[in-house]
Amino acid sequence: MSIDRAVLRFAGVMVLLSVVLTAYVSPLFIWFSVFIGANLIQSSFTGFCPAATVFKKLGATKGCAFE
Repeated sequence: MSIDRAVLRFAGVMVLLSVVLTAYVSPLFIWFSVFIGANLIQSSFTGFCPAATVFKKLGATKGCAFE
């Protein structure tokens, strides 16, 4: 799996997890969704994504977005 697909999958899982936590645990978990969205926006401008760095170290193949 490429780093790009891994990052997209990870972000999707985190967003869904934050929605479930917001609905069933506490409304304050909405800030988790805000953090994820802000991180996605900043990585679109800077090209730096902490999750991509982790997946790269775990041995994921290079994609076209995060090299």
